[in-house]
Amino acid sequence: MTAVRSTARALLACAALTACGAPVPTAGTAPARPAWTEPAAYTYTLTSSAGERALIGAFRVTVRDGEVVRATGLDEDSRRVVAESPGAIPTLAGLLAELDEARHDRADVTRARYATDGHPLRIEVDRDENATDDEARYVISAYEEQG
Repeated sequence: MTAVRSTARALLACAALTACGAPVPTAGTAPARPAWTEPAAYTYTLTSSAGERALIGAFRVTVRDGEVVRATGLDEDSRRVVAESPGAIPTLAGLLAELDEARHDRADVTRARYATDGHPLRIEVDRDENATDDEARYVISAYEEQG
């Protein structure tokens, strides 16, 4: 009997939260990301594609104390970004903040895959599936914490 009442209470609480506007996962969204603390120093390779954005191409990125201290463009597009807008290259924390903002804003698509330690491996955002060229796709590889 107690188990039945507990289950009923849980269902009522869930229904009440949904009715009050609590976020409900929808198609194209992902659950909250796993815990990951940005290390003091790390490097990674970012491949940024999709959409009509300045941040397109492949980059080798070095981060120290939460700031990008070096970014190397690995292709023609990314070399242009590094030369013209070096501040546009994000840290992994910056990419996760973009994902969190898109989720908060209820973007149509917010997907992410994570490594076992919690750092992102892939992030996809499409704020409006009916709009052309507003999507962003990030693939993170060669991640290494620095001692």
